[in-house]
Amino acid sequence: MSNHVGQITGVSGNLLRVRFHEPVVQNEVAYAHLGEVTLKSEVIRIRGDEAELQVFEDTRGLQIGGEVEFTGELLAVELGPGLLTQVFDGLQNPLPRLAEQCGFFLQRGTYLQALERDKEWAFTPAVKVGDTVTAGATLGTVPEGIFKHRIMVPFGWRGKFEVLEVAEAGNYTLDESIARLKSETGREAQVTLVQRWPVKVPIQAYAERLRPTEPLTTKVRIIDTFYPVARGGAYCIPGPFGAGKTVLQQIISRHADVDIVIVAACGERAGEVVETLREFPELEDPRTGRSLMERTLIICNTSSMPVAAREASVYTAVTIAEYYRQMGLHVMLLADSTSRWAQALREVSGRLEEIPGEEAFPAYLESVIAAFYERGGVVRLHDGGIGSVTIGGTVSPAGGNFEEPVTQSTLKVVGAFLGLSRERSDQRRYPAIHPLESWSKYPGVVPEEAARRARTILRQGNEVNQMMKVVGEEGTSIEDFVVYLKAEYLDAVYLQQDAFHEVDAATGAERQSYVFERLGHILDAPLKFPDKDAARAFFQQLTQTTKDWNRVLQDDPEFAKIEQTMTKMVAEVSADE
Repeated sequence: MSNHVGQITGVSGNLLRVRFHEPVVQNEVAYAHLGEVTLKSEVIRIRGDEAELQVFEDTRGLQIGGEVEFTGELLAVELGPGLLTQVFDGLQNPLPRLAEQCGFFLQRGTYLQALERDKEWAFTPAVKVGDTVTAGATLGTVPEGIFKHRIMVPFGWRGKFEVLEVAEAGNYTLDESIARLKSETGREAQVTLVQRWPVKVPIQAYAERLRPTEPLTTKVRIIDTFYPVARGGAYCIPGPFGAGKTVLQQIISRHADVDIVIVAACGERAGEVVETLREFPELEDPRTGRSLMERTLIICNTSSMPVAAREASVYTAVTIAEYYRQMGLHVMLLADSTSRWAQALREVSGRLEEIPGEEAFPAYLESVIAAFYERGGVVRLHDGGIGSVTIGGTVSPAGGNFEEPVTQSTLKVVGAFLGLSRERSDQRRYPAIHPLESWSKYPGVVPEEAARRARTILRQGNEVNQMMKVVGEEGTSIEDFVVYLKAEYLDAVYLQQDAFHEVDAATGAERQSYVFERLGHILDAPLKFPDKDAARAFFQQLTQTTKDWNRVLQDDPEFAKIEQTMTKMVAEVSADE
């Protein structure tokens, strides 16, 4: 801790104005003293000899003239083995251990170390004395669940280092030295299993940043086929309240083809967060058959928590995601909901008396959102390995208005837009992603031409549906009515998915390609019916048969049998027959 102490000159909600006597820096951590309690805060603006700080706790009791101790350190997180399976708050306090110490109601000013210091880890060295290493280089590994957790040269170290000493294979605690390095200037430094990194500074200890081009399989058909997400890309899920954003995020987290999932509940309602905390340990990981929590980490800040802590939680989450990317792993970061994060920015901006932008959000909202999403991406490490961080954020626009500032600012930086629809949600068409409003710039698992043809059928079917609302079914030609039925068929059997069925809940890329090709033949077939009732009856039967097909494993003999039944049904009404 520093001996630099300032005095409070003003208190406005969670904002403090403090007069300082020695230099301070942006994002420096300080502690406001309130009797025996110290409240953690962060410098967010400096004017002359006064600094404005946002406090991560309730500020009741703080008064003008009170003392604030500046630490000289930036807001940072601990990075090391033991992060997985944990539930942290926005400041990386481990909530289970915090609950053990404080009970059901968390006490102000209580901060714990993120990682357990007395636990031993089995270290295996990967370098030898005399080797030359740089920041981010692997010195050794320790097992963490199903992964080999790399112990790396601290990311902030500059230049090349000679390994003077490296620990033998054995068990070590986090604070024990496992290597001694010497810089080019002759300075020696110890490396332990844990390091600290400021949350608002991107980790860039890699060789090259790559363009996201490889599709990330989420096993959600409407996403992978029509509006794909790239590994290392960014996407957003905007939608009105109750449209299924959180559920869709949980489905993606369970089935997406990634190594590690980080859930940042940055302002969600407490009930939804509690549901997440209860369900994730019970969910079976399809990859390992064990608990999904073994490769998951949750950053938990509900909408009832202080706004400053909510704002910090997304940076804590993305910093940990970048850390695991440095190990050559593929990470999925799910931020839920970025609207409440932006609302926290708006509240802090208002207390700073800054000139407001649209809907009172700060004028720099776009740049802050862009800087967050840009911390994702695919990188090539110095050892040739590839790691990625895929960022998915939900947006909760009031009334489902996609024209509001947070949604529009997000759309400018993401590569895929999965817009949820209140109408589809009310019709129980889940996932409620609107097939005509969503879009993606990334390649999918099926040929783009085939996906475009299917989207055309959906659009034409919607146009016929809108027309029928005006002129009625009797005023619609049989040809247009068949187009409408084809669009409804595609929607029912492919866009919609049963998240509670063990087979239909997750459809792999290979099966999606196969099924979509077969459905394409059906959609392209010239079908002939004597009247609309016959057409409706046929598609109702075909829809049920195809849904049964979706619920059968692909290597099951029943799969081929049902496919033959569908082919025969279509052939019987084909105009070419």
